[in-house]
Amino acid sequence: MSLRSLAFVVLLAPLAASGAGAFTSLHPEEAYPDPTGTVSPDPYSGFITKVQEKLRELGFDGGPPNGDFGPKTQTALTQFQLSRNVPASGQLDDQTLAELGVQRDAAPASAGATTEPAASSEDKPQSDTEAKPGG
Repeated sequence: MSLRSLAFVVLLAPLAASGAGAFTSLHPEEAYPDPTGTVSPDPYSGFITKVQEKLRELGFDGGPPNGDFGPKTQTALTQFQLSRNVPASGQLDDQTLAELGVQRDAAPASAGATTEPAASSEDKPQSDTEAKPGG
């Protein structure tokens, strides 16, 4: 191989690699197939759907917005985090949600959360019999 041929290959090889598609090289989530089948609804599927829709709106393919936090959604989330200089955990932490502009849903009632804090014994009003000394 002559020096001229070697220089030609070295200089044009990067151009051939870019023909593979810039989108797929920057977005590895495209390598994952879209999930098929139905997702069983749970208390968080609406929240995950909002995250998937926002990722798609921002150019990251988290799969169909179906409420399933599967590998494709997690990979898209990680790529989003990398693009925003957020620690790339692939998890929905507060910093990531703020960057996405998605509000965390209130904990569902089935998870044992209540909207009012439980009253402690100090907060309870005393009855008449308890309030009287020696009564």
